Amino acid sequence: MSTPLAEAQERHVLTLTVDNEAGILAKIAGLFTARGYNIDSLTVADITDDHDVSRITIVTHGPPSIIDQIRAQLERLVPVHKVVDLTEMGPYIERELALIKVVGTGNSRVEALRVAEIFRAKVVDTTTSSFVFELTGAPDKIDTFVALMKELGLVEVGRTGVVGMVRGNKAA
Repeated sequence: MSTPLAEAQERHVLTLTVDNEAGILAKIAGLFTARGYNIDSLTVADITDDHDVSRITIVTHGPPSIIDQIRAQLERLVPVHKVVDLTEMGPYIERELALIKVVGTGNSRVEALRVAEIFRAKVVDTTTSSFVFELTGAPDKIDTFVALMKELGLVEVGRTGVVGMVRGNKAA
């Protein structure tokens, strides 16, 4: 007797255009929670002059059948205007902002500055024993920088979450 193969887990970046109203984020998070789906990253921002519409970017993962279910269920929510899976639209850009605090003196301080320069991290705060670096880039770039800083005195990390956009002249 053979067992069915489990579907491969895939990472997807979804963008939603929604009415900017109280409770919409709770509805979306509730949809994920009720079905046992995980949100890896979530960002929300107002995108219109009249503050009526927001864009939500969600990074999630799961087998293709689950991703299709997530998309279909999001599309059925009343205040959701559009759901786009950037992962399926072709090439896209994703970026994240992080603030990384590193404490150290002497050689570790010099090395932290050297690594920050390589990654094009900007020093946004400094004391005689600490730095706060600002780094923007793809999530894996930030992950790598944070891993290197762990050896040099990392004490705190704050990340915005992913925002994404389709490359080229087509709109999502």
